[in-house]
Amino acid sequence: MARIISIVNQKGGVGKTTTAVNVAAALTAEGKRVLLVDMDAQGNASSGVGVDIQKIERTLYHVLMQQLTMRDVIVTTVIENMHLVPSNVDLAGAAVELVPVEGREFRLRDAIAPIADFYDIVLIDCPPSLGLLTINGIVGSNEVLIPVQTEYYALEGLGQLLRTIELIQQHLHPSLKILGAVLTMFDRRNKLSEAVFRDIYHYFPNKVFRSVIPRNVRLAEAPSHGQPISLYDPHSKGARAYAKLAKEILVTAAPITDQHIPHTL
Repeated sequence: MARIISIVNQKGGVGKTTTAVNVAAALTAEGKRVLLVDMDAQGNASSGVGVDIQKIERTLYHVLMQQLTMRDVIVTTVIENMHLVPSNVDLAGAAVELVPVEGREFRLRDAIAPIADFYDIVLIDCPPSLGLLTINGIVGSNEVLIPVQTEYYALEGLGQLLRTIELIQQHLHPSLKILGAVLTMFDRRNKLSEAVFRDIYHYFPNKVFRSVIPRNVRLAEAPSHGQPISLYDPHSKGARAYAKLAKEILVTAAPITDQHIPHTL
């Protein structure tokens, strides 16, 4: 059975989709068979691995509405051994259409179950909200990975996210685990980054990955070319950081147990 990891933060612009795409690609380099599930109606994870979301006809929307199965919509990507469940703007409709449906929180979980044995890792890129689609993503996973941007407003709303996860653990998914937080857009020259790094322990004591993702121009350029950083510039700092993070995830991470600022690549 695959490890199923949802990547969640209701705040936009924190590197969530960048993390989903590049961790997925880095895991394939470790010999893993990976499925990336794009749960965001913007379709950025889909376009980030070379899929034209304007031309795609079968998407996650059709799965959540039980019109198709996961097998019907899975597509290949520019990365060998990495498959994708694509999304586009149609998915926005699911958030509304599912509201009156009984068992709506379990639609993604039930859809993944028949194909989970075909993959080592399933990564779910959740939308930047705490709505029904994100709840589906969290309930459909076994573990939650939370990217946190090292900026002034990064911790805003993080308490609400953790309360949502706690409610899901209590009422919908008792075995759900928080895998940890990963710091993104880290600039060692910026004292604010270091301050956010220390503050994050308030929310995630002993659950912060040693791997941090630096600010990196090449990392920002890669999505416009429809490639993860491991293809676009495999020797960049961003590529090396995500490769390191993928290795940590595979061993369920060795979380930081003190408050020393980690070394970036």
